[in-house]
Amino acid sequence: MFAALRCCVRPTLPSVVRPHQPNVSSLVSQLRSFHVSPPAFRTLNQSSRQKKSGRRVQKTRSPLLFGCPQRKGVCSQVFTATPKKPNSGKRKVARVKLSNGKSCMAYIAGEGHNLQEHSVVLVRGGRAQDLPGVQYKVVRGALDLGGVVNRARARSRYGLVSIIPAADPPLTCMAGSRNQRNRMRVCESQWNRYRSV
Repeated sequence: MFAALRCCVRPTLPSVVRPHQPNVSSLVSQLRSFHVSPPAFRTLNQSSRQKKSGRRVQKTRSPLLFGCPQRKGVCSQVFTATPKKPNSGKRKVARVKLSNGKSCMAYIAGEGHNLQEHSVVLVRGGRAQDLPGVQYKVVRGALDLGGVVNRARARSRYGLVSIIPAADPPLTCMAGSRNQRNRMRVCESQWNRYRSV
């Protein structure tokens, strides 16, 4: 009770300003600046062992196409090349000038071709495994390059219309568009040629 009375009677004193106390981290940094030895940075071994941060950019395997799936080009030279050491033979290769002005060597897949100088071809990415420097392939059955004749398997890769392996050839129906009827006729003729072989 007396404490409460004393508190009421005592005149209010101005608040005493506390002197500024320095921060601990600032003291440490000041001490460090006067230290004899230099600060400890990472060594080269520590830097190389640390995991690389950031996303790895995937390098393109067909840079001359500039992100396109295929490019049109003109054959400037058609020749044969010999493969690397364990393999032997004659691989058909074409030097193609692409529509973007770049020049590349493209492999002609399959048996036989009708390419010559100034033929217009479609070039896609993909290297020939036993030919150094050949990083592109010519698309069979597109533009001036024909498909592989008498190809029985993997026909779509070599530019041939796929046939339906059934006992009888597909019947030509008159319903549908003209393109569908033409496709059926081509399919029927391919089937007859395949059965006669």
